[in-house]
Amino acid sequence: MNKKEVFEQVSFMEEQIGQLYQQLGDLKQHLAEVLEENHRLAVENHHLRNRLDGSVEASADGKEPTGQHGKEEPVGEGYDNLARLYDEGFHICNVHFGSPRQDEDCLFCLLFLNKTK
Repeated sequence: MNKKEVFEQVSFMEEQIGQLYQQLGDLKQHLAEVLEENHRLAVENHHLRNRLDGSVEASADGKEPTGQHGKEEPVGEGYDNLARLYDEGFHICNVHFGSPRQDEDCLFCLLFLNKTK
């Protein structure tokens, strides 16, 4: 093998490594999106199960399930909707409104909820 062939082979390997690195980055991005969606769906599933369990328990007691037709809160329907959105795992603060929350609580959202009470 002469010097030119060795240089060409190294250049070819460098291109392949670059392509693999790009594919790895794309795969990592896709994995992050899938994990985020999985977390969002798990939180939603958890809240739906809690809501369903609450409805079943209330029906078994002979009471009407709490919710939109339940007792009315003095703070209003808008507050209830925002609190429900926050409980379902979404931001309600003006900083990140509508984006999914991570496992921790958002201080901006909590301040907003406490301010409107």
